[in-house]
Amino acid sequence: MVIIADEVFLDFAVEEKRPASFAANRGAPTFTLSGLSKICGLPQMKAAWLIVSGPQQWKSDALARLEVIADTYLSVNAPVQLAIPSLLERRHAFQEQVIQCVRRNLAELDRQLAGQRAVSRLIAEGGWCAVLRIPAIRSDEELAIGLLHSKGVYLHPGHFYDFPPEGYLIVGLITEGKDFARWMVNVLTFLR
Repeated sequence: MVIIADEVFLDFAVEEKRPASFAANRGAPTFTLSGLSKICGLPQMKAAWLIVSGPQQWKSDALARLEVIADTYLSVNAPVQLAIPSLLERRHAFQEQVIQCVRRNLAELDRQLAGQRAVSRLIAEGGWCAVLRIPAIRSDEELAIGLLHSKGVYLHPGHFYDFPPEGYLIVGLITEGKDFARWMVNVLTFLR
């Protein structure tokens, strides 16, 4: 079995200590992915990377095949290549802003969740979203559409993130604090 580890949110651990990267894994064939889009908050700067690790023979074969693919299809433009060192150096200020915003909104979400019993959230292991565990009274898509139409709040259905089609909604945590608090009041009122 090959491990494919997407680590674009690895730098954004908000509740627990930062997990270890799979990039140093030697025990199993592993592809570790990341890129500027998330770690630097630059979705238009199309640069990403893949680290190959694992048993040496497998790694050598994989790198030879990846070199053909990279040479054929995946060229990065010169301005982005030249900017990468500077962009990576400056990512820390962006990441700290995001982490502070996410932590503030998680605290507000927890405060509101403490006042009711129907909705809970899963531990935030990374990223900029919280997973809400909700009563499975309708499909997550029907609930998300209902929230949008009746309360003006957009949440993703859980199945967008490979959760079962009932019982989960995904809320974005990168929002101004006052707006986030108001939206969550609307969400919890709707779900009651």
